[in-house]
Amino acid sequence: MKYTDPSIGYSLWQNTVQEEDWKVALDFLIATLRDALIFDNFAIYITDKSGGTSEIAYARAIGRGKKAEADASWGEEIANKVIYNEEITLEVPKKSATNITDRVKEPYLIGLPLIASGKLIGVLTLVRFGGPEYKPGHIDLATLAAAVIAYIFEKRALQESIAELEAAQRQMRLQDDFVATISHELRTPLGFIKGYSTTLLREDTLWDEDTRREFLTIIDEETDHLTELIDNILESARLESGTVEMSFQPLRLDALIRDMITRVRARYPNLEVIFRSESSKIIQGDNTRLAQVFENLFSNALKYAPQSRIEITIKAINSSSIQVVFADNGDGIPAEHLPYIFDRFYRVPDHPGKTGTGLGLFICKRIIDVHHGKIWAESKKQKGTQFIIELPTQ
Repeated sequence: MKYTDPSIGYSLWQNTVQEEDWKVALDFLIATLRDALIFDNFAIYITDKSGGTSEIAYARAIGRGKKAEADASWGEEIANKVIYNEEITLEVPKKSATNITDRVKEPYLIGLPLIASGKLIGVLTLVRFGGPEYKPGHIDLATLAAAVIAYIFEKRALQESIAELEAAQRQMRLQDDFVATISHELRTPLGFIKGYSTTLLREDTLWDEDTRREFLTIIDEETDHLTELIDNILESARLESGTVEMSFQPLRLDALIRDMITRVRARYPNLEVIFRSESSKIIQGDNTRLAQVFENLFSNALKYAPQSRIEITIKAINSSSIQVVFADNGDGIPAEHLPYIFDRFYRVPDHPGKTGTGLGLFICKRIIDVHHGKIWAESKKQKGTQFIIELPTQ
């Protein structure tokens, strides 16, 4: 019979395990397996870490049960039996005194344990509606399929573990960099404050009024810098823990941005800002927090794209959302750094003389997240960077 063909087993193993996407691999396995082994429903249950309970990870209705998926059997009961006994289990429908014409009510099931590294990780269930019963050759082929599936899920678990480990290592590196950076960032304003205040307090020197005012101005500015730095650290910690309170109210984003531009121009009169608003829709938002987002974007542009023109555009995307595009025409952000710039502590390297804590964009993203919006960046080398924010209007 067809299922005794060794090429089927080879095809199941060789072609399936080479596929990187586990769902595509399972789709291929089903197509190959069903050429030799008839079944109507196919389901994979994966156990939890304790190995005591399971949840369905993948299911396909192929044959007679396809038009009655909600009513058809998926083998949950037999899966629990397999988990309990850790052995192949067969079930046939109970004989009824009445003549059953609905074949979906006559399921023939087989449950096979999925074993990876000597441990039960799940169950494969195959369901036939109306028969025939599974023969020894069918069970052999299904056992091979279960081994392939166990390999696929073990491979997936390994890939996820590697990804989690890499993410943890990257976060540890970022935190190490942050400690070094924050130490430098704290020492710099503290050094200025200490140095100029000590100089002013010297009893052996008299300072003229202009020099005294210059020193006091530096102390004042560095104190503001230090306060902002500490506020960002505390703010990022509160946002990370979800303890920041938001005061939502109806507001017009175009009015908020115009106010921000007025304040920025007063401080940087030579800065060229072009503002276009194609939508004046009302959104629900926290005025102070959203202003903080645009302050951070302006600060970034002034730091990393000096002398750049800034263009801000508001437009409606659809009836339920608006988009803000904040663009500069600076050097741009290298493509390899774009996926990480909103991570906490992440700083784009190779910006001579430009330092920061890697908290600004992290804070921006957290604030936009709380507003049920999205923020991302697009950039081209030597053509500038766009920060795009989408916010709901309802």
